[in-house]
Amino acid sequence: MDPPRDGPAGRAVIVGSGLIGRSWAMVFASGGFKVILYDIVQQQITSALENISKQMRELEKSGMLKGTLSAEKQFSLIHGCSDLKEALEGATFIQECTPENLELKKKIFGQLDLMVNDDVVISSSTSCLLPTKLFTGLKHVKQCIVAHPVNPPYFVPLVELVPHPETDPSTVEKTYALMKKIGQSPVKLTRETDGFVLNRLQYAVISEAWRLVGEGIVSPTDLDLVMSDGLGMRYAFIGPLETMHLNAEGITNYCERYREGMIRVLKTFGPIPEFSGEIEQKISQAMCENTPKSINLRREWRDECLARLAKLKTEMKSS
Repeated sequence: MDPPRDGPAGRAVIVGSGLIGRSWAMVFASGGFKVILYDIVQQQITSALENISKQMRELEKSGMLKGTLSAEKQFSLIHGCSDLKEALEGATFIQECTPENLELKKKIFGQLDLMVNDDVVISSSTSCLLPTKLFTGLKHVKQCIVAHPVNPPYFVPLVELVPHPETDPSTVEKTYALMKKIGQSPVKLTRETDGFVLNRLQYAVISEAWRLVGEGIVSPTDLDLVMSDGLGMRYAFIGPLETMHLNAEGITNYCERYREGMIRVLKTFGPIPEFSGEIEQKISQAMCENTPKSINLRREWRDECLARLAKLKTEMKSS
């Protein structure tokens, strides 16, 4: 492996070169980190680097490349490696991005535990596995944390920071500062909870959406429109709590106005759906009709929308 050029911010190791790993590599490079992209299969690394190079050039051409460095300079900071011990040399931060499989991740963290020093932060991209399941028993558990990104991390900056009960507070603070440095939007959870915060909110919305469609109150397409052209437009800039605050003369006034109505409606919510059967088929058919050409083309369109929204949000913040 050729030695990576020095990055002013430090050295990050990405364990896993799939979609999330590639996106993390681009995010870290945009923040000036030298990045080592590790995977066990060299061909996967080669393909990942080719994909990253292509994405960076396209982003630069469209004016949506993150960071102050050119695409060429950012890409020069990223190198691949298929030897884990070699990849970890000089690392200041490790972001694990392997498939969402508990035993596989525990195996990876067991290997990392034997190789790292006492200073590096060991972070997981897991979306649902609790830190107590991943890190308990590790010698370096104080340095371990979950940093759950939103897919795709390059365009959606939120990162949920979830500590293990034995995670040192300094690990949380270092990870928070690092995420801010590379342009992400970290949030701190004080302790682990199943689903973290983003998925708990997402599942609540999905659950009620499923019930409304299943009861024939609204079509799947119109249900999605309620979010994309309604709630989602507000939520792209402000959350549900500030929405309450601004929709009245503050939170207290909102609760005075709408408390009884909210409680009445919430009491009508039904049981947790099974997410299967006829309703699943009905929703699946509607979604397929909405993407008649290719689901990959629709994903590309989604990512372009997110890229433009991210640019707009940056402009709005600076103004």
